[in-house]
Amino acid sequence: MDKFLICGLGNPGDEYAGTRHNTGFMILDAFAKASNICFEDKRYGFVANTSIKGRKVILLKPTTFMNLSGNAVRYWLNEEKIDQSRLLVISDDVALPLGEFRLKAGGSNGGHNGLGHIIQLIGDNYARLRVGVGNDYPRGGQVDWVLGRYSEDEMKVLQPTFDLSIEMIKSFVLQGINNTMNQYNRLGKRKNNG
Repeated sequence: MDKFLICGLGNPGDEYAGTRHNTGFMILDAFAKASNICFEDKRYGFVANTSIKGRKVILLKPTTFMNLSGNAVRYWLNEEKIDQSRLLVISDDVALPLGEFRLKAGGSNGGHNGLGHIIQLIGDNYARLRVGVGNDYPRGGQVDWVLGRYSEDEMKVLQPTFDLSIEMIKSFVLQGINNTMNQYNRLGKRKNNG
C-alpha cells in the first residue's frame, strides 16, 4: 500500500495553541476533524492514521519543538518506510500575506527554522505547503508575532485557506505535488479587488 506522511509544524503545549507558528498543527487538526480521526501521543509527535482511496496517510504533529522538527520527520519516514517524495510539510510563512499560500516541490527553508532543521536532516527535496501569517510587526518583532495568537477576524480570513488545505492534502496523496501545484497555487493569491 502506498504511504504518505503529512507533517504540520508547530510547538506542543497549551501556551502555543492558536499561535501563528502553529498553523501547521491547526491545519492537521482541521483535516483530522473532517476525517473523523484522532491523534495519539507517540514517539516524537502526535500521530493519526487514515486512508484516502486505498493510500495510507499518516498525519504528524511533531512534539520536538519547531527547531528540531527534522527529528520527528526523519524518524517517521524511516519507521513507516515512506519515500521522501511522499512527504508534505505544512508551515506558517511571514513572507506571505495572511491566508495566502504557496505549494512547492522543494527549495530553501525561507528563513523558517522548522523547515531548516528538516532540510539539515533529510535534504530539501520534499514538498511543502507554506501558509501566510502576514508580517505586521515592528523591526525585531518577528518572534513575538509568530508566537502571538490569531484574532477571531484573522481566523475568519484563514478559514477558506484551511478548507483548501484539506483539499490540497488529498490532492497531494492522489495526484502528486506537480498536479496539485498546478491546480491550487493560482488560488493561493489574494484578490485585491474589494
